[in-house]
Amino acid sequence: MPLLLAPMEGLLDFVLRDVLTRVGGVDRCVSEFIRITGTLLPDKVFLRYVPELHYGSRTLAGVPVRAQLLGSDPVCMAENAARLAALGPEGIDLNFGCPAKVVNRHGGGAALLQDPEHIAVLVAAVRRAVPTQLPVSAKMRLGYHDASLARECAQAMADNGACEIVVHARTKQDGYRPPAYWEQIPAIQAAVSVPVVANGEIWTVQDAQRCRAVSGCHALMLGRGMVADPGLALAIRAADAAASGQVPEAALVAPPVQWPDLWPHLASFWQLVCNHLEPRQRAGRLKQWLNLLRRRFPEAEVAYQQVRTLTDQRTITTWVQAQQPR
Repeated sequence: MPLLLAPMEGLLDFVLRDVLTRVGGVDRCVSEFIRITGTLLPDKVFLRYVPELHYGSRTLAGVPVRAQLLGSDPVCMAENAARLAALGPEGIDLNFGCPAKVVNRHGGGAALLQDPEHIAVLVAAVRRAVPTQLPVSAKMRLGYHDASLARECAQAMADNGACEIVVHARTKQDGYRPPAYWEQIPAIQAAVSVPVVANGEIWTVQDAQRCRAVSGCHALMLGRGMVADPGLALAIRAADAAASGQVPEAALVAPPVQWPDLWPHLASFWQLVCNHLEPRQRAGRLKQWLNLLRRRFPEAEVAYQQVRTLTDQRTITTWVQAQQPR
């Protein structure tokens, strides 16, 4: 069963993609959105968001990365998609799900779910602009105010060239509040002939199993759940293997990734943050990840409290080095 890593602006960028794909279990990633606002972007912008384009559009662990575009003007989106395609991405994904007010105010992201005809024109324009062998996929929510146009929006995407649709099973109005309405996905899946991927509120193996059963989807996209538990994809695969009789259930007593296993990845993450991000962003990014890890690992609570007030890079580096298992 394919497991995809979600795009999350300000959180799941190329640094965390690199680290999480090293942990394992992920089949494909999608970049955080590249916003298209009326100009033809230079190559350096695409490369800043998706530096994996330097390496065949794969993370250093070898996992493919699909680049995501967000915009509402079909001509400009098509022109930028063509330029991006020349850099050799694994594919191009179109964002119809971002709930941010500044994005929606300009007619992008989830705001487009109010206008299936506009979606159709936009997807068709991008599909025509890039080589036929390059996948063009889409990510949507159930709708803007409600889910009344969900099937029409999905059909507009699939009928005009989208080869796959990820459905974040909440509306824009729902934001990120639980629950995710997986039970609404089968109607969308029945309305299109392309694969549909379920996304939203998958924090545990049990969530993944329930989502798969309720949604009927062939694949899942993991977001915050994978950030909070970097071993989630491996755990899902282990549970599937046990269910199919490939491995004994006793092998699943301990989770695939425990806190001591995670420390080399945290150290790598901190090194990448220091190497690639602006100084003002560095301490905050480590605290942000530790904050989410608290949901899964009791040890992360202790670590978070130890670094919560630290801001100096050298002090944090010393702290990271002191945490390494002996």
